Amino acid sequence: MMKMFSVCRPLFRVSRCCCIGLILVIIVGMLSMPLVAQGPDVMVFSAGNLKEALEEITAQYQRETGTHVRVSLASASSLAKQIENGAPADIFISADLDWMDYLAKRNLIKSDTRKNLLGNKLVLIAPKDSPVQVRIQPGFPLSKLLAGGKLAICETTAVPCGKYGKASLVKLGLWSSVTGQIVEVETARAALALVARKEAPLGIVYQTDANTEPKVRVVGVFPEDTHPPIIYPIAITSDSTNPRAGAFLAYVESDKVRPIYEKYGFMVLK
Repeated sequence: MMKMFSVCRPLFRVSRCCCIGLILVIIVGMLSMPLVAQGPDVMVFSAGNLKEALEEITAQYQRETGTHVRVSLASASSLAKQIENGAPADIFISADLDWMDYLAKRNLIKSDTRKNLLGNKLVLIAPKDSPVQVRIQPGFPLSKLLAGGKLAICETTAVPCGKYGKASLVKLGLWSSVTGQIVEVETARAALALVARKEAPLGIVYQTDANTEPKVRVVGVFPEDTHPPIIYPIAITSDSTNPRAGAFLAYVESDKVRPIYEKYGFMVLK
């Protein structure tokens, strides 16, 4: 009996060591796991051409904090109307000042959280293999360059990119000469797609949109004095009760994410 006990004692010590080792492995594993936040997701309504930048920013934020951020992308006009109709957004990022002003006048944003976040440029694009070369200036032969095709542009009465585009063409004295050659779409990404598929020989989009599509190239940049400044304001909505909205707002405004914006071609406003 004593011999059996003496054999079991080493086995017991080995088993105990294995258990302690297993516990240590579990503890180390738990410490290395990403943080898991408890509470509601942050819901962001954003202009569509921030897609790639926000995907990268929200993924980085979730890794660092455990807070999950959901993003709804569409034209600023569509998103502002949705917020007006009670859509549950915590944060709104508009592609122009007008639609943020629209919500502000209706007390639908927390005015003390509003800030001008980013800037952009307006460009003329063509398919990658297009022979078009142009210098954008008053009276340049845009109608002739279309060669019977269509100019892809966002809806010009409500969508920011379309409003900027029309303003620039009016200032350059070209609007009346191309009105019959315009195809209006809901978003800059839709205009980009038409040109990428060669369904339109030219299009007006943001510089950041053009940067995402290898099938197009920029053939000209519209002078900044031909359209209102392209500014992306951000704010927390009045109906938001999410305690995590403020922390994410501070994060997207921080220097920590500045390189991400700049990588996609945005100008960070300070």
